[in-house]
Amino acid sequence: MTAQTRDATLEVTTTPRPQRTQRSSRAAAGEAHAQPWIYAVLGGGLVVLVGPFLWMLLGSFRPNRELQQVPPTWLPQHPTLDNYRQLFRLLNFPQFFFNSALVAVTITLGNLIFCSMLGYALAKLRFPGKRTIFALVLGTLMIPGVVTFVPLFVLVSNLGMANSYPGLIFPFLAGPFGVFLMRQFILGLPDELIQAARVDGASEFRIFRSVILPLCKPVLATLGILTFLSSWNQFLWPLVVAQSEDRYTLPVALAIYSIGEKKADYGLLMAGSVVVVIPVLLVFLALQRHFVRGIAMTGIK
Repeated sequence: MTAQTRDATLEVTTTPRPQRTQRSSRAAAGEAHAQPWIYAVLGGGLVVLVGPFLWMLLGSFRPNRELQQVPPTWLPQHPTLDNYRQLFRLLNFPQFFFNSALVAVTITLGNLIFCSMLGYALAKLRFPGKRTIFALVLGTLMIPGVVTFVPLFVLVSNLGMANSYPGLIFPFLAGPFGVFLMRQFILGLPDELIQAARVDGASEFRIFRSVILPLCKPVLATLGILTFLSSWNQFLWPLVVAQSEDRYTLPVALAIYSIGEKKADYGLLMAGSVVVVIPVLLVFLALQRHFVRGIAMTGIK
């Protein structure tokens, strides 16, 4: 190949194609043109999402008469801490908070343990009826909780667990969603790790504890946050099962004592709502990195 031929070949290969450059520039121009609209839509969604929480936070520092004035104002005109003083002074707040924390933490731990065990069995073990059990789990997910509410309450009452901590906790120690979530995640783990552990003489419980659980941190964080959120904010079941004041959870006590027979104390209600939201925010902030990773890796899209 002569020098002139090599130069011509090099010129052809290194010269950019005008058509592709035009397409790239058009795409970049389209993205730059669409960015303001994207930011506007995302900003509007953020306002819609954060607005009620901001109103609740600001309303907790207002007197009750200011919350009911027309037209309403965003910023408190006469800020006060009376709502929080009333919340901690009049209500048996430590008892209600302890009840909510005990119920939510116990249910969360139970789901983390039992759902991970069931998920491991359905994903990696072989036994008769495995597909039938998994089909029942999926079928349970499709049944609304309202349908099973009355039979569940009758069962708890017949077992003598009404108005007790076991009655608030035991029916929710293992949920079908948690089993499905754990099963889908564990199904993607390599079988070679389990086979290597079995060759080394490890039992199934040792494999589950030392091999499976350390790899399930993202999905365990996801399940823990979702379970704690639903258990902490649960209202209807504690309202029916807890029949005395010493068994009320915080949402139930807040609804009963802030909404009286004649009028509602909106300031007390908003102060209590802020206190109820804080533990959930702390749990999410502590586990958000694992939560996002677990959602991305579990395959529930």
